[in-house]
Amino acid sequence: MNRNAVMKLIDKVYINGEFVKPDGTERMNIINPSTEELIGQVLLGNETDTRKSIAAAKEAFITYSRTSIEERGLMLQRIHDAILSRAADLNQACMEEYGATAKAAEFRTQISADSFLLAKEAMEAFEFTRHIGKAKVVFEPLGVAAAITPWNANNSQIAIKVATAISAGCTIVVKASEFSSIQTQILAECFHDAGLPAGVVNIVYGLGTSVGAELSRNPDIALISFTGSANTAKAIQHSAVDTMKRVVLELGGKSANIILDDADFTKAIPRAVTSAFGNHGQMCIAGSRLLVPEHRLDEVKELIKLAVENTKVGYPWENDTFIGPLMNENQYKRVQRYIKIGMEEGADLVIGGEGHPEGLEKGYFVKPTVFANVTRDMTIAREEIFGPVLSILTYRTEEEAVEIANDTEYGLGAYISSSNLEKANRIASQLVAGTVLINDVIFEMRAPYGGFKQSGIGREGGIYGLEEYLEPKTILSSNLEGN
Repeated sequence: MNRNAVMKLIDKVYINGEFVKPDGTERMNIINPSTEELIGQVLLGNETDTRKSIAAAKEAFITYSRTSIEERGLMLQRIHDAILSRAADLNQACMEEYGATAKAAEFRTQISADSFLLAKEAMEAFEFTRHIGKAKVVFEPLGVAAAITPWNANNSQIAIKVATAISAGCTIVVKASEFSSIQTQILAECFHDAGLPAGVVNIVYGLGTSVGAELSRNPDIALISFTGSANTAKAIQHSAVDTMKRVVLELGGKSANIILDDADFTKAIPRAVTSAFGNHGQMCIAGSRLLVPEHRLDEVKELIKLAVENTKVGYPWENDTFIGPLMNENQYKRVQRYIKIGMEEGADLVIGGEGHPEGLEKGYFVKPTVFANVTRDMTIAREEIFGPVLSILTYRTEEEAVEIANDTEYGLGAYISSSNLEKANRIASQLVAGTVLINDVIFEMRAPYGGFKQSGIGREGGIYGLEEYLEPKTILSSNLEGN
């Protein structure tokens, strides 16, 4: 990694197939979270830029919505190829701007590229015309979509939402996180290099209070796909209701990880650390509540302490680093506050605690922290922390484990470890969660992804995500033969 990178100035937004100077005048600094050094600036767009983007997308939709599956497939392939051609740039930007480890950055770039091929696959398999009795049902593109994406998964979230819109025949306006502007700029250049028709994809950097608010209320936006916090989602949904927009919301989580008594604890506990501390704990599906049999708590504490001690916290460019810095100073302070609350409320500190890890005093690094003897009513057991903090709760029966797991306002993910797959699947069927992972930390991008309860509305991924961008039209006739 080049740690002496040239300052980057992002002073253009991408509207109607061109990189243009925004109407907005506010500038925001881009800080490297590993070093706290200034590495760039972004010129933020405003409501005027957003309205221009929406107008361009609306105009482009007239012709783009009529493109063939074959035409869209070629576009998706070209974007995939363009992203892979810029893989090195995306990887470095993700490390510098977000603090992702080298392996994680490479993984994110590959997922971003693959999203376009998976969207192509789903589109080609989808039945856009179906016959039901005397009716012909035609799935048509919904209209202009808006994507609002988070800083913790910038590239992949932009890719998934844009790929789905393109495959559905929709045009799209993207408001990426202002904290991820370097990565977003590279993706914008990839879309441009792929030769998309003008206005199909538009990108505006800006704040939620300006760009996001305009997308939420503008009557020409048909759908908002948002990934982020529940509080922001509620504001978006409240604003969107006046124009009856469709919303797809992928929100937070407080996922339970149930270790059953018959599991191999020497494998399950290190895996629990991976599920909790992956992406530096800054992922909504993190397994941040570890549920273990009460009579094995002491064993769990020893195993988890060993697993955390063997998990490297360090700079993203160093070999074997698993936990890098948090995104920014505010996120660092947020996690420190939760660690302090955990100790004040009487949880047993197993490892970690407040402050920086030794030798990493510069940068937004935190000590990976584990609490035991956590009760359901404690703040650290109920609120999403979004950092490497794990709470251990105990149960006496499997029924109680399920009850504890479901005792949350969230329902995004859950994890189960067991040597008995039949039992694990039975428990999975009782968990109120959109995704349940058994004995592994893997994902299937073709499967639907989203949450129950306050973890969201709608789904992303494969044909399930494609359907969110389509509107079924029923055509009735006494003779539909040949249609």
